[in-house]
Amino acid sequence: MTFGGWPEVSQRWHNEEGLAGALQWHFAAMWLLFVNFLVYLVYGLISGHFRRTIFPIQLQEILRDLRAALGGQLVHRVGERNAVQRVLYIGVITVIVLTLLSGLSIWKPVQFQELTAVFGGYDTARYVHFFCMAAIVLFLAVHLALTALVPKVLPPMITGRAGRRR
Repeated sequence: MTFGGWPEVSQRWHNEEGLAGALQWHFAAMWLLFVNFLVYLVYGLISGHFRRTIFPIQLQEILRDLRAALGGQLVHRVGERNAVQRVLYIGVITVIVLTLLSGLSIWKPVQFQELTAVFGGYDTARYVHFFCMAAIVLFLAVHLALTALVPKVLPPMITGRAGRRR
């Protein structure tokens, strides 16, 4: 199995060398993102997770934590998010929504012509989709790098629960 499918089969069935397989991988990744995002949103809203851990955010907190982070003096407590982290989570949630909507508008631009028009047309929607996906990849790369630098946060990230203090 290759990442874009089998070129011989694709050539025989579609008269091309892998675009159909690449599209299938793309749509598989899209469904994985969509389902995970939907579960996360539903859980976050119903359980009150967003209200407890992300909101409210004040500009003074953001500036204070950003200064501390840039100076290497930001204290990290397992199970708590600082203001910069909360803003970035809101940002990535927004970017995922934009990615899904722009993806719909470039997948079916005639059926979703109003949505495509909101993005400024098909070509602009493609740019939005590309840059939003790049932002998600950057967010994940930074997330993984910071997790590698502070390994004590990995178990709570996996289980969703911070360790109990004794």
